[in-house]
Amino acid sequence: MGIFSVLDREHTIAPPGYSRWLIPPAALAVHLCIGQAYATSVYKTSLVKHFDTSQTAIGVIFSIAIVMLGLSAAIGGTWVERNGPRKAMFVSASFWASGFAVGALGIATGQLWLVYLGYGFIGGIGLGIGYISPVSTLIKWFPDRPGLATGLAIMGFGGGALVASPLSRQLLSMYDAGYDPKVSSSVAGSGALVGLFLTLGIGYFLVMMFGVFNIRVPAPGWKPAGFDPASVKAKPLVTTANVSAANAIRTPQFWLLWTVLLCNVTAGIGILEQASPMIQDFFRTDGKSSVAVAAAAGFVGLLSIFNMAGRFAWSSTSDVIGRKPIYAMYLGVGMVFYFLLASIGSSSTLVFVALAAVILSFYGGGFATVPAYLRDLFGTYQVGAIHGRLLTAWSLAGVAGPLIINGFLDREGKPGTLTADAYRPALFTMVGVLAIGFIANLLIRPVAARHHEKTESETAGSHA
Repeated sequence: MGIFSVLDREHTIAPPGYSRWLIPPAALAVHLCIGQAYATSVYKTSLVKHFDTSQTAIGVIFSIAIVMLGLSAAIGGTWVERNGPRKAMFVSASFWASGFAVGALGIATGQLWLVYLGYGFIGGIGLGIGYISPVSTLIKWFPDRPGLATGLAIMGFGGGALVASPLSRQLLSMYDAGYDPKVSSSVAGSGALVGLFLTLGIGYFLVMMFGVFNIRVPAPGWKPAGFDPASVKAKPLVTTANVSAANAIRTPQFWLLWTVLLCNVTAGIGILEQASPMIQDFFRTDGKSSVAVAAAAGFVGLLSIFNMAGRFAWSSTSDVIGRKPIYAMYLGVGMVFYFLLASIGSSSTLVFVALAAVILSFYGGGFATVPAYLRDLFGTYQVGAIHGRLLTAWSLAGVAGPLIINGFLDREGKPGTLTADAYRPALFTMVGVLAIGFIANLLIRPVAARHHEKTESETAGSHA
């Protein structure tokens, strides 16, 4: 028996009496760590100065990571299903930590391409495998409440920045006495950046190991006490059949849901990526903004909280009202709120903050609810692999959202001189984007039986 055999699926089957409530903390341990990807802005200015390059060149690091997240989730999804969550989490932790180590080497030697390779490419593979690794397992442990289960884990990805941002600032100030974590324009030296990357890499690897050794898969035939599978069948759009990942991508339902996720994420990223300058620009008169830099930073933190809370609250609500109605709310109410943001958002900071916060809660909720939507449509058989393929929509949205917003803003003027009027064309465009997603969601119907995997009785009958 090899030392790594402990990672095999057969060694992760839960013993009788194992509490399923131990699974969400194991998943959360992974998602909180990889959620650091949302906190890269903390040291972005320091990297710009260190490499003496542009904001765009440093921003490419994050873009590569998100593209690799989608690609590795899509390509590795079936492997994750076959090998189980423990091995997948270990692989994720290894890639994620290695990405920081290679990135640190790039900073130490002044080679930006090594940071692209490390944090972007290698780390991005860790992101993708880590993101999908616990999802299928959670759905199998919580067949009665899949939205709540996936919301608990994916909430961690949205909240990872809330931990990583202050932690990164404190580590930088510890490694560089000249760095002030309270000043947004403060720049850390190369030694502090190397120390930060190595500390985060080691620290995250250890925390993710907690998830690795505590994750379990349910024994064959296990179900929660008092749970009747027939009650699932009674719900609209919910199947008790199963569809393979290979067959799922041949169905219109997959591509309709892919479009729904693309539109919801594109609209949310549009605000998230531009949040701090956006609130300052909306309340700018005579070249001066009434919103201070510190207040804008607080607004970004508030959006992170709503992004995280929406992942749990809305996905849990979907267990009660259904997945299709909750997406109708994300997209339909989202259209209304984007329109209001464009038309009356500049009337008061309270109105602006409230509208943006709800929009970001829908953004987070869309991420957390989609695995349960997939389970409803395609069953539990290869739901993790199907989820991985669907996340390519996120990769495209991660490029499309900022492109739409920045494309309009570049045409309107220079950063620091823009007002609310400059944002209106982009925000009205997002209303149209959400409308496309709304229509796609309305068109989703149950998957045709010809795509279902054969049951044992059907297989036996065909051989008779």
